[in-house]
Amino acid sequence: MDRVVDLDEVAAVLGGQMEGWRSAGLEVGQVTWRDAEASWPQPLETDRARVHEPDSVGVAISGQGEAELSVVLFRGGWADVDFTAGLDDAGSLPASAIASASDFEARLNQWVDRVFGVCGDAQ
Repeated sequence: MDRVVDLDEVAAVLGGQMEGWRSAGLEVGQVTWRDAEASWPQPLETDRARVHEPDSVGVAISGQGEAELSVVLFRGGWADVDFTAGLDDAGSLPASAIASASDFEARLNQWVDRVFGVCGDAQ
């Protein structure tokens, strides 16, 4: 798989957003990594040092009620973005052609606002 996005830069973006999300009342899970070299099924790791060849990084966020957002970005430039914003408002959000960590950050802010009504960089 081509490396389009630097996942360590993306992890830094996630780390930079977490305080703002928590200040807005959201619960934020640990950043998870998947190693392309790990045998199947590839486990999710929370310790970056245990991942030699990262092919994805992700985080889960939850808010009031049953609101949840799960984002997993793959180094090839696409993400799996699943959400529940309410009983009749759940699904997946489009997330392809992500070109950089800053591109990811802009989209992440939109996804967080879509699901929780909170800008991703709210502090």
